[in-house]
Amino acid sequence: MEQTLQMLRELTEAPGAPGREAVARDVMRKYITPYADDISYDNLGSLVATKMGTSSGPRIVIAGHLDEVAFMVTQITDDGFIKFQTLGGWWAQVMLAQRVQIQTRNGFVEGVIGSVPPHLMTAESRKKMVEIKDMFIDVGAFSKSQVEEFGIRPGDPIIPICPFTVLKNEKMLMAKALDNRLGCAVVIEALKQLKDTAHDNTVFGVGTVMEEVGVRGAKTVGQMIKPDIAIAIDVGIAGDSPGISRNFVTSKMGAGPEISLYDARTLPHSGLLQLAIETAEAENIPHQFTTTPGGGTDAGPLHTTGNGVPAFTLSLPTRYIHSHAALMHYDDFENAVKLVVALIKRLDSAQVEKLRTYE
Repeated sequence: MEQTLQMLRELTEAPGAPGREAVARDVMRKYITPYADDISYDNLGSLVATKMGTSSGPRIVIAGHLDEVAFMVTQITDDGFIKFQTLGGWWAQVMLAQRVQIQTRNGFVEGVIGSVPPHLMTAESRKKMVEIKDMFIDVGAFSKSQVEEFGIRPGDPIIPICPFTVLKNEKMLMAKALDNRLGCAVVIEALKQLKDTAHDNTVFGVGTVMEEVGVRGAKTVGQMIKPDIAIAIDVGIAGDSPGISRNFVTSKMGAGPEISLYDARTLPHSGLLQLAIETAEAENIPHQFTTTPGGGTDAGPLHTTGNGVPAFTLSLPTRYIHSHAALMHYDDFENAVKLVVALIKRLDSAQVEKLRTYE
């Protein structure tokens, strides 16, 4: 467990804004290389770790995305404050007074998303949410020239700050970027467990780029690999914290990974979905079901690659995604890996051909 925790620490603490995933990619490459026969990349920077099978075996992609929700410097004001653009879906209420670090060509510069003290606000203004367009980052500078001396310039990525933390309940872990370094960690561990498995399929363990800004890496990597089967590994939404309707989200932390029945980009392949459910039941792997009408995963572009790829999403219930600090349960991680490995072992040539036969 300690080695896995160290891997999760390095993955989540690495910066990886959409389009700026190099550091996170380096960490994933370090951990996955020992279990791969080949490492390659698409032209956008998605990492592909290949575990070779027979030349005639099915090609199976398991993909997590490397990028995290972040920001980008758009303007430096004359008095030394930073204006920014969101990268990925942010809700304004989780942003004010949060620490960030600006990733410059010379290193990191820390700052905070500024807020007005309540002492200076009217009772009416306290009821209103500050719009993102009106927010700014304070790096402790007093002029535009001083900010520029810090090495900050427009286009620099801005990363949330949250050190990886094991909570008092040691199964519960807190970090930034669990969305979706957690998926990348599942991919790494799955290839590790498949390392000495004799099988005719070729498995591609993928870390995609730019998922949070339109699942772009999954589209290009799908065109490059041309898979026969695709499994997207991502985080889901846990429904066991206050304020979330149990009529909408039923997943609980620690109750197993979520098999997605629907999201805004994907209806899972019915045969593959049934195989995943049967595999979980046969192997006694705890699992849950989820629907996400307002979001999508890398399964979206992967399942429409070429003339179509049977695909589905396996997600891990996570609290407080798309904020500075999210929570995960370690058992969900372990059971997600178990299900991915067990499913891949069943996806031999005969099984994949059966899934793709419609007569």
